[in-house]
Amino acid sequence: MRKKLYMLCGINSERKLIVDLLAIVFGIGSWLGINSVYVQLPLLVNNAPEGWNLPSYLVVIIQLGNIGPLLYTAALRIKSFRDSYLIITLLALGSCAAMTTAFVYDQTVHVFGEERSVPLFITVFCLSLVGCTSSVLFMPYMGRFKGIYLITYLIGEGFSGFVPSIVALIQGVGGNGECRLVNGTDPNEPPQYTSYTPPPRFGTRPYFIVSSVILAISMVAFVLLDRLSVCRREYAAVSIGNGNNYAYEPSTPNDEECRSESEKTSPPMKGSLDRTNYLVMMLLISIMCLFGNGFFPSIQSYSCLPYGNIAYHLTVTLSSMANPAACFLAFFVQRNSIRSIVALSVVFVPFAAYALTTSITSPDPPLMHNVLGDILVVACWTLLVGLVSYIRLAITTLLRCEGGQTLVWVGVASQLGSLVGSILSFTLVNYTDTFEQYYPC
Repeated sequence: MRKKLYMLCGINSERKLIVDLLAIVFGIGSWLGINSVYVQLPLLVNNAPEGWNLPSYLVVIIQLGNIGPLLYTAALRIKSFRDSYLIITLLALGSCAAMTTAFVYDQTVHVFGEERSVPLFITVFCLSLVGCTSSVLFMPYMGRFKGIYLITYLIGEGFSGFVPSIVALIQGVGGNGECRLVNGTDPNEPPQYTSYTPPPRFGTRPYFIVSSVILAISMVAFVLLDRLSVCRREYAAVSIGNGNNYAYEPSTPNDEECRSESEKTSPPMKGSLDRTNYLVMMLLISIMCLFGNGFFPSIQSYSCLPYGNIAYHLTVTLSSMANPAACFLAFFVQRNSIRSIVALSVVFVPFAAYALTTSITSPDPPLMHNVLGDILVVACWTLLVGLVSYIRLAITTLLRCEGGQTLVWVGVASQLGSLVGSILSFTLVNYTDTFEQYYPC
């Protein structure tokens, strides 16, 4: 019965469900901490002293977490060690950082004559160490399993945005800001108004406590994935060297899988991409991460908040759900080609252009105070994030066949693109007049 159900869904019947489940829960812990912060931004920007500029600060701080991959790569050149111990340490750090965020997110420190959300910045940096290092540690670790489990892990990585989005939808955002009269009824005084936003169903503190618990569960899932014999039997036939430096042995199911992918690219050597296609895929994944992880998250508040808190809240939550949806779609797509990846990258352009247009024209973007404008901006951002997620996944699965070290370079290219995008957006948001904040009163 199970095999028939798998065949009906187009899923490999030889896979172990326990490995799939553990890989998904493990993947959830990769970026859950950072995604939790992003999804909570509609509430955080209203109270933080940085206001609408808070996302640009957080994006840069998150990219500082790339010190984790750099230290990891340097450590591999000095000494061999078990990656599993480092993964457990990172997930434990993420759980503790999320718990700390629950109690310090609204605390400020006086720095250079201004109030800044320094405690929040510190905890976000700790969470970013988990996410950034996962690109060169978690994903390559999964590469030692059979190829069918890499997509399963990436689905879990996508759920790292879906899970906090569900919690945020339950939490709500309270409603759109409204102007309220604050001075008396004296006709001789000019009226004074203040912006008021209705409170959500529950606050930011319980939200981050839930995130901390989920990260702890992810850590437990990884321990089981690493130690259970039923999971170890699902390793591919690989020879593992220092850290994640491993290569697939010939005459295995994975070899056939990689061969079927590479045949479409006409490589000079059996089982590998030619140098040009290899570099194109690396460059393309860097560009996708530059916009998807670095640039657009910083300007999202300027694009969406003029349409109201509800539109911003829906944009953040639904776009986070688009990530796992794209990964789940890839679960049923058996093959990816360079041609299809490039075509999807072209489709990405008009959505990126509309998102950029709405942010640049703030505080008066197109179709403001119109239901159609709300629908378009939410749909645009959701599809935009979905396309970025699917393209990244397609490139990753295509390059997986080049061996474990290639997945490390995929992570490096991803983080490098994200870093460039975050620096660019931070400069434009904080040191130019390109983006302007909308004030309802």
